[in-house]
Order: sequence, then C-alpha cells, then structure tokens
Amino acid sequence: MKILRAILISVLLLLIAAGGFSFWLYRELRRPIAHQQAEQFIEIPRGSSPAETLERLASVGIISRAWPLHLYLRASGAGAQLKAGEYRFPSPISPLGVARKLEEGQQRLNRFTVIEGWTRWDVAAALVRVPEFQLASADEALELMNDTASVKDIDPEAQNLEGYLYPDTYTFPPQTTAPEVIKMMVRRFRQVWREKIAEHAPDAPGQTPRQVVTIASLIETEAKLPEERPLISSVIHNRLRLGIPLGIDSTIIYAAKLAGKWKNDGKVYQSDLDRSSPYNTRNVNGLPPGPLASPGEKSLEAALNPAATDYLYYVREPSRNDGAHNFYSNETDFEKGVQSLRQWERTRDDTSAGNADVGNANVGTVVQP
Repeated sequence: MKILRAILISVLLLLIAAGGFSFWLYRELRRPIAHQQAEQFIEIPRGSSPAETLERLASVGIISRAWPLHLYLRASGAGAQLKAGEYRFPSPISPLGVARKLEEGQQRLNRFTVIEGWTRWDVAAALVRVPEFQLASADEALELMNDTASVKDIDPEAQNLEGYLYPDTYTFPPQTTAPEVIKMMVRRFRQVWREKIAEHAPDAPGQTPRQVVTIASLIETEAKLPEERPLISSVIHNRLRLGIPLGIDSTIIYAAKLAGKWKNDGKVYQSDLDRSSPYNTRNVNGLPPGPLASPGEKSLEAALNPAATDYLYYVREPSRNDGAHNFYSNETDFEKGVQSLRQWERTRDDTSAGNADVGNANVGTVVQP
C-alpha cells in the first residue's frame, strides 16, 4: 500500500513537473525578446543545421537561449523547413516569431533608384556609388549602356540606352551585377511601353517610337509640374509643325556633355549656345537625334497627347517657387514675360541663379566664357 502511494505521488509530481515545464515552455516560446539587432541583417548560411541556426541567433541576442526553440522545432518537425537567407528580426520578437520568419525565408534586397529626367551619365554615376557592382569608373558603367540589342525592335537607330533606362526604384539581391540591373531598367521601360503607351502610338502620325521617346525626354527635362506636361508637349509639337527651332536648353546642355564641355554649374554659356551639334536645338530645326533623358510614364503619355493650344513659348513664373511656367502664343507677350523674369532675377542677391528657365521653350541665363 505504501509502495502504491509512493508511485502515485511520484506520478503526480511528474505530472505537475511536466505541466509546469509545459506552461513555462509555452510562455518562453511566446515571450517577446528585445534586442539590439533590429537594423542589422543576420545571415543564415546555406547548409546550416537548425541547432547551428539557433545558436547563431542566441549569440547575437535575437533569442535568449537556443534549446527551447530547438525542442519545439524537433517536436513539431518544423526544423526541416528553416531557410537560409539574410534576415532582419524586429525588436521585440518571440522565439515563435523567429521560427515563422525562418520558415518563410528572407533575402536582403538592395535598392537602386533612377530619377525621372536622369541622363545615362546620371545613371552611371549612381551605379558607381554602389559598392556591390564593383565598377571602376562611370565610363565603365556607360560602356554597359551601349548594348542596344534589348531595344532594337523598338528603336533600330539606338546607339545607346539613353531614354530607355526607365525611372523607378529597383530591388535586387546583393549578388546582382550592374549589367543585370541595367537589363531590369530596360525591361521596366518595355513593360510600361507595352502596357501603357504602345497601343496609343499609332495615334501619333509620322512619329516613330524613337521620336515619341525623344519628345517625352524633352518634356521630362522641362516640366516641373505634372499638369504642365501636356502644355509643354503642345509647345514642342506646335514649333515642330511650324518649323521653328525648339530652343530647349536641356538639349544644349546635353550637347555640352557629349562634347565633354559641360561645366555642371547650372549655367548655359555662350560657348554652349554656339556649339555645332545636332542636339543644339537653337541652331538646328526639328527634334534632336534621340532621347536625352529617362522619361516616366506621364511624360510618355504627354508626348502622344499634347494639349490643344497655340502656345509657342513658355517662361518661368517668377512669383512661384514650384517651377511653374507662363505660356504664350506670340513673341510680344513672350518678351514681356522674359523681361518680368529678368527684373525678378535682378532683385535677387543670388548670383547662382544659373539657368533661368525661360525662352522659346527654355532660354537660360547666358554667361560669357
């Protein structure tokens, strides 16, 4: 009888202990742990065992101890589902939350942004600043943009990818190369062109896709406000129709960059205006030979859908700081707008005004060399 009682007491104690342990383990797995690694990526290499993974996380404080979670993973069979990767664990996070992230998998992604209106020189300079790409110079990056095989069906005349490096933010794994990111930009352009633009392109009689992209690039470099894109497009189309030189300063700047003469100080010099170049739209009629920046979707749409106006000129509105323009259909009113802007410039004690953003399409402040 005493033996039976002892057995019962032992069983009872074991049950109590097991219940207590189970309760403790339940709470332990669900208790959020604060740590100092929330902004850091924790790498779990390929081939890591569950035990090695959990010891790694315990060593950096993501979990307080490895064995409770290891016990859970073995009991549930979830240990085989853990994935290698580079993880960010929020703080606080429970051990079960850690397990769920490890089952879902995560890989660190780099980000690269192309801004609307960037030239290929801008893109190249940004690519060089990404250490993972291991580019020695901007010239090396530019060389990668001379492969036009991916746009030949759209633009058989393309000599480089100017205009086809779509402005967007791109995410990619760390091992991605610069040529692969450039291909992503072109694929994104092709997607936007196919889904949003191509079906309307036939509505632009006499315009090849290259001309549409070229006009869109001009709009992108000129328009500061979204609502002005169709208006600036109308100025470009009206001047082309009437055979009037476009006179757009961004084309003159582009010509200076091609010649290696751009001073990058925001000013258009007399030597820039006098430069003999097919991109100098003050001296050459018609469109420049090709795109000169990366246009976004809205500028592409505006190139195909100019506003119905008789505008031939625009000048920056000096009373506003948002880049707004005044638009004119005759030279007399245009000159009055120019004089108003010049007067405003003279009242400012700011010799760094640079490009004044006025003119046929945009006549900048000319500084003698």
